[in-house]
Amino acid sequence: MNLRTGRCRARTGVRQRARIRSSVRAAPYDGLGLTTVLVLAFDTATPAVTAALHDGTRVLSESTTVDARRHGELLVPAIERVMAEAGASLADVTTIVAGSGPGPYTGLRVGLVTAQALATALGVPAYGVCTLDALAYGSGLSEPFLVATDARRREVFWGHYADARTRLSGPAVDKPQDLPGDLPVVGAGARMYAEVVGASRLADAPGYPGAGALAALAVAQLGQPDLAEVVAAGTHPVLSPPRPIYLRRPDAQVPSAPKKVTR
Repeated sequence: MNLRTGRCRARTGVRQRARIRSSVRAAPYDGLGLTTVLVLAFDTATPAVTAALHDGTRVLSESTTVDARRHGELLVPAIERVMAEAGASLADVTTIVAGSGPGPYTGLRVGLVTAQALATALGVPAYGVCTLDALAYGSGLSEPFLVATDARRREVFWGHYADARTRLSGPAVDKPQDLPGDLPVVGAGARMYAEVVGASRLADAPGYPGAGALAALAVAQLGQPDLAEVVAAGTHPVLSPPRPIYLRRPDAQVPSAPKKVTR
C-alpha cells in the first residue's frame, strides 16, 4: 500500500515503509525527555484527514483537512506537521491510535494501514477507536444523542449515546429517515440530510471527528490494568485492535465465474 496514493503497489509500499523507518532514525531528539506518554492519533474514516499528538495531559498539536478524495496523499504530511509543531519525533511516540470507522473502505484503510506500519516500525502498541466515539467525545454533550456520518448510498453510519463518553448502541448503517427518536444528532451525516432528519435536531458540535478528541478519549483508557489482554480479547468498551469496522461489503466485488453456455 502506498500511503500517499492509496494504491496497492508492492514496490511503492516497500519504499513507503522504508521512508517511515528512515524518518524515525533521522528525527532529532525533541527535549520532551520526561514525558512518559506521547500518543499519536489520526483518523481517515470520514472526508476529514485528521492527526494529533497528545502528551497524556493535553493536545500538543492537531491538523485537520477535509478532502474526501486525498486521504492517502494527506495523512503522512499531517503526521509530519503535528510532530514538527510539537517539537517531537516519531521515536518519542509511545502509542498509536487510529479511527477504526465505520467509514468508506478506501479512506478507512489508509489510516489503519498507517497505524500498523508505524507501530511495527516504532515497536509500540497500536489501538483502534470507533470513529463515532471520537465524534461523540468531541461534542462534549452530557445528554442522550445520536452521531451520524455519511455512509454514501444515501445512508448514514450512526450510534446512540447516553453522553459524550458512553455508547448505548451501534455502530449501525441505515437510511437517515430511519434514525430513531427525536434526539439531537451530531455529525456531517445528519447535516447532509437535514431536511429528512430535521434541522431542529442538528447539534451544535463538530461535523467531523478531530484527532485531538480521538487521542484524549484513548489516553483516558491507557492506564487500565491488563489493557493489552482486554483489547486483544475484544472486550474493551473503547479500544480495539487497529482493524476496520465494516458494516457492509465494499462496492467493488470479485466477479463470479462465468456461467456455462448450453446449446
